[in-house]
Amino acid sequence: MPQGLTGSTTNCLGSAWTAHEPELRGWLRHRLGNSAEADDLLQDLFLKALRQGERFCSVRNARAWLFEVARNTLADKLRVARVSVELLDDLAAPLDETDTVDALTACLPRVLSELSREDREAITLCDLQGMAQADYAKVKGLGLSAAKSRLQRARQRLKQRMTQGCQVQLDAAGRVSDFVPR
Repeated sequence: MPQGLTGSTTNCLGSAWTAHEPELRGWLRHRLGNSAEADDLLQDLFLKALRQGERFCSVRNARAWLFEVARNTLADKLRVARVSVELLDDLAAPLDETDTVDALTACLPRVLSELSREDREAITLCDLQGMAQADYAKVKGLGLSAAKSRLQRARQRLKQRMTQGCQVQLDAAGRVSDFVPR
């Protein structure tokens, strides 16, 4: 008999198990779709309850405890049983497909250098270096709304230059579909 198991423990566990085992079995079978696997998990659950010894008898709601442990045991089993597919030996390596908009960043340094110092600084500090617009406003001695307007206008000019200079083409959804690097 496992350590901490007394006659009252076996009575407590036995009555809780008798009361809830059919419902637990049905719950596990429904989720697993396999009676044998459900029975295996049910046995594991019983052993976990048995190992609790006297502590199991002090649980206020034995049904809730059993279902919680069953849910966790099922989750552990499903996490371990991930499906894997064996790949063929002659499978071609995937091509390095860089998203078009990511490749467009190659045009950014040249176009950015063509902008005014004020526009370049706003975009560099706020968009590329991540400075908060409120901090940018303080550094430049501007009100927050003025700083936001300045940055918005700079972004519009950058977009216009990128579109023209790099011959950016957009798809029907407005996403970059192609461009000509400079």
